[in-house]
Amino acid sequence: MSANAREAAGFNLPETMTWNELDGLPGDIAKDIELWQGRVVWNRRPPMEHQRAARYLCNALEANARRAMSEETGGEEQRCWQVEVETNVFFTPDRSSFLTPDFLVRRCLPRGAETFVGDTVLVGEVLSGSDTQKRRQWKMNRYAEGGIPWYWEVELDTGGTWDVTVVRAYGLASLERTGLPVKPLRPALYVPVGEWEPEGLGIEFPEPFNLSITWDDLAF
Repeated sequence: MSANAREAAGFNLPETMTWNELDGLPGDIAKDIELWQGRVVWNRRPPMEHQRAARYLCNALEANARRAMSEETGGEEQRCWQVEVETNVFFTPDRSSFLTPDFLVRRCLPRGAETFVGDTVLVGEVLSGSDTQKRRQWKMNRYAEGGIPWYWEVELDTGGTWDVTVVRAYGLASLERTGLPVKPLRPALYVPVGEWEPEGLGIEFPEPFNLSITWDDLAF
């Protein structure tokens, strides 16, 4: 976190914190902070329209998840999903590394249970002006290293309408056995597997459950 960010927060925050220390901060400060390997990462809240887009997409995902669960035939293992917005995803047992995606899908957990990467099947980000290419790629790399199977990005027209202009889906790919004489810098990464724009019929995708989302579902 930069000195300017700390000053804007009104706190002289240290560069590193434990989860317990962060959890002891006032909620209006703690909600804007992520941790990575104990280091404080400033995660400034986006405009209201950004959060609305995340909520609408989350609502559409949840409706699809409920339909998919109702259609389960109860084979060897009944599948169950929960959909949430702005929920911390922990990468380490001590919670020293976590990110807060704009929306996520996780396997069903008991009420009040924290979300770890092993239970998370999809994370997504609604891109805003503060999401530089470097920041976007850094987050994608972290989610991929955590083994989360699916990653989505949503772009908005920030010129005034705030309409959704494109939704992209990425799937996790492994590069552990490439035949290269050197070890890949990143043995797991995301590759594009779907892209949708409003001129099309809507979003149709088979994972992590059958998805059918119309553009009306995402319209402001």
